[in-house]
Amino acid sequence: MQVEVLTDEDGLKGAWFAATIIEPSGEDKYLIEYKTLRNDDDTEFLREDIRACNIRPCPLEIIVVDGFKVLDEVDAYYNEGWWVGVIAKVLINSNYVVNFIEYDEKTTFNQADLRPHQDWLNGKWVVPSDV
Repeated sequence: MQVEVLTDEDGLKGAWFAATIIEPSGEDKYLIEYKTLRNDDDTEFLREDIRACNIRPCPLEIIVVDGFKVLDEVDAYYNEGWWVGVIAKVLINSNYVVNFIEYDEKTTFNQADLRPHQDWLNGKWVVPSDV
């Protein structure tokens, strides 16, 4: 099953990473294999046991036709994972400055590396404006 996993790893907290569930590995835990994170010697994709509360289905694809606006909440693909941020500035050529409030950092992204932020609540996807 294809999923996204929230990790507690230092430097990666708050980011969701694409993974595959390999098998159950205990009470309320699953062995997963990341699709982008590699092991320390870079010989294979990283596998680890993850609590079920840190696993969610892959979000629904939402097509953004007219681009994002300032203050839109987005997920930005950065360092192999999806990080929650807010559009701080709209630039030309479908580029945006995204503010990662938790880290007090701003970075520029192309629209291709952004998606509308969604939360997995009570077994369904919710866009924050719908909450």
